[in-house]
Amino acid sequence: MSETPLPGPGDAGQPDFDEMTRDIAEVPAVEVIVTVAVNLMSAAAVKLGLTEEGDKYKDLDEARKLVTALAGLLDASATEISSFHAAPLRDGLKSLQLAFREASLVPDEPGQGPGEKYTGPVYG
Repeated sequence: MSETPLPGPGDAGQPDFDEMTRDIAEVPAVEVIVTVAVNLMSAAAVKLGLTEEGDKYKDLDEARKLVTALAGLLDASATEISSFHAAPLRDGLKSLQLAFREASLVPDEPGQGPGEKYTGPVYG
């Protein structure tokens, strides 16, 4: 009985983790932080029903988690990334927080919405 060898890192279709590590090593930390923030923003927008599909993927519980994670990331990295990067991310976060409040049947009290423990109360 012959055994089929497991695919190695160089095999087609399989990730080459050494190459991936080298690639990520070349990316500045600010770029990684901004990319993660944009991904969180995009996922939150989908869960808030703000995409073309509208309510198809709407899930406010999931949106709350994503918006809170985004707020925490921006709060923790505020001194690490320049205002050039941080300002549009903060604006996007505020827009998502306001969209969450608008989408909620029973809006949270000011200061209790997603991410507001990091940003403070958000008003329209």
